[in-house]
Amino acid sequence: MANNKKIVLSGMRPSGKLHLGNYWGALHPWLQLQNNNDYQCYFMVADLHALTTGYQDTKDIKSNTEEMVLDWLAAGLDPEKSVIFQQSRVSEHAELALLLSMITPLGWLERIPTYKEQLRELSEREITTHGFLGYPVLQAADILLYQADAVPVGEDQLSHLELCQEIARRFNHLYGPVFQDPKPILGKTPKVPGSDGRKMSKSYNNAVELTDTGDVLYKKISRMYTDPQKIRANDPGHPEGCVVYALHKIYNTQSSQREQECRKGEIGCVACKKHLHSFMDVSSSFRDKRAALTPQTAWDVLEKGNQKAQAAAQITMDSAQKAMGLK
Repeated sequence: MANNKKIVLSGMRPSGKLHLGNYWGALHPWLQLQNNNDYQCYFMVADLHALTTGYQDTKDIKSNTEEMVLDWLAAGLDPEKSVIFQQSRVSEHAELALLLSMITPLGWLERIPTYKEQLRELSEREITTHGFLGYPVLQAADILLYQADAVPVGEDQLSHLELCQEIARRFNHLYGPVFQDPKPILGKTPKVPGSDGRKMSKSYNNAVELTDTGDVLYKKISRMYTDPQKIRANDPGHPEGCVVYALHKIYNTQSSQREQECRKGEIGCVACKKHLHSFMDVSSSFRDKRAALTPQTAWDVLEKGNQKAQAAAQITMDSAQKAMGLK
């Protein structure tokens, strides 16, 4: 590993096959970072984080991990260029999270905006737990363990990274300089709405998976939310609120022309959906690569990545323990 490369850490909870929102929101930016020679990337299956809200039903974690990693590999993540690993298999994540929890004031955790938001959104689950409240501390441990210089985040995750910075600074103030001060990588990613106009999510049953093709893909496109004011094909449309047009902007290089056609009533929603399907259902190198991968490939990649990740994690953990007087 080149010493002059900036370390980047990011991860996803294991949710099975990826959908378009996962790809454009996280995986596509990862590929850009991986292929930039300025960075050494660590990409993590965040299975411990999956327990913070899903601890009551864990039967699919293993299969979801497998499916997700196969999607990563098919999309272009390269274990020769990036460290691809499983969080729970590197015990230093839990060890460092415990140490950091000792110095993290309760008020810092309670003020995280997403804490109260998720309590409301997931009110049907019992998540008033130590693990859920302490989720940002575990996230800080993930980042600091690899001395990450940078973390790709969305605007909604900035508060978590700011807390990570505060924890690192407090640790360094108390015990001496051990941790880097990680900076955010804020990129512009296209918004990918689900078929009903809400955020794309499997829990909303509105997701289009990367592997969807043919009739399955067209069925999902055909039920996508469009302009409710455009009743007839020749009625003027309002593409700014249309899910189909949002996807045209991503997949259709002539989307500005489609916008004008819609506004002028020169195309109907059914034809527009069929046109979108023709763009999205092309022969895909992703699907070809995905079909050629075996489940064992995912576990082989993770095993090698776990060893690399643990080697780096142990160095940081040793420094943290010595600084705190535990060694």
